[in-house]
Amino acid sequence: MSGRERQKQLAREHYERQTKRRIEREAKVARAKRIALIGTSVVGVLAVAGVIVATNVFGGSDTTATADPAPSGNPSETASKAAGAQPAAFDAASGTCGYVASEGGTAKDVGLPPAKVDKTPTTMTLKTNQGDIVIKVSADKTPCTVNSFAFLAQKKYFDGSKCHRLGSDQFPMLQCGDPLAKADGKNPTDGQGGPGYRFVNENLEGAKYTRGVVAMANSGPDTNGSQFFLVYGDAPLTPDYTPFGTVTKGLEILDKVNKAGVITPGPDGTGAPKETLEIKDVTMSSKS
Repeated sequence: MSGRERQKQLAREHYERQTKRRIEREAKVARAKRIALIGTSVVGVLAVAGVIVATNVFGGSDTTATADPAPSGNPSETASKAAGAQPAAFDAASGTCGYVASEGGTAKDVGLPPAKVDKTPTTMTLKTNQGDIVIKVSADKTPCTVNSFAFLAQKKYFDGSKCHRLGSDQFPMLQCGDPLAKADGKNPTDGQGGPGYRFVNENLEGAKYTRGVVAMANSGPDTNGSQFFLVYGDAPLTPDYTPFGTVTKGLEILDKVNKAGVITPGPDGTGAPKETLEIKDVTMSSKS
């Protein structure tokens, strides 16, 4: 083989190696985008979810795990789930739910919700700096979830909190409910905050995450805390995030936040929203 032919061969092999690496990188990114959307955050990622889930969404930072767009919750919930007591589903005979303390992570501890469930709330209103977002909730289908929100609302848990994670075109959701999140695109612990307890998943059979659906972010089965996500498009999520309500007023607010985009997109395209959405107050009502 002449020197010139050898050079051509080396150049061709170099090109083939570069092409192979590029294809592998693109495939890895595509896989990551298909995998998730919402969970409460895992350190370094979501993701609710982050339902919308970690990712706990609907799971750590907004760039939860490698490139997990799912809504995720506090990643410490998964560890505590394996280590300690397990939450109990709604018991119709006694009218109770079993909430259990979670260990680790960052928490705004307000105690445990009452085991006895109040199924009267039908509406949850988020009073925000952008206007009211009104959500029709289903205490019949998600009694433990609605009872938890009623408890947290009474404790003023969400007051002053900022929605910390805006989704992408593929995963159109806004994740909220971390009372410690700064939502400035700089805080690596955004998405890791919770109430210091967890409870079961509910209403998963046939769950769809279409425009207007509100669901819990989590970091695995039965790791629900306080983080939730609001869907402003149609999110291709697996039925792993408790859908507990539907927005009846205020979808235009979500559209406005989405239009402004994110401060610094993570590998999954999600990040802290440029248009701040701060929750001033949350109220639960039996009036529709």
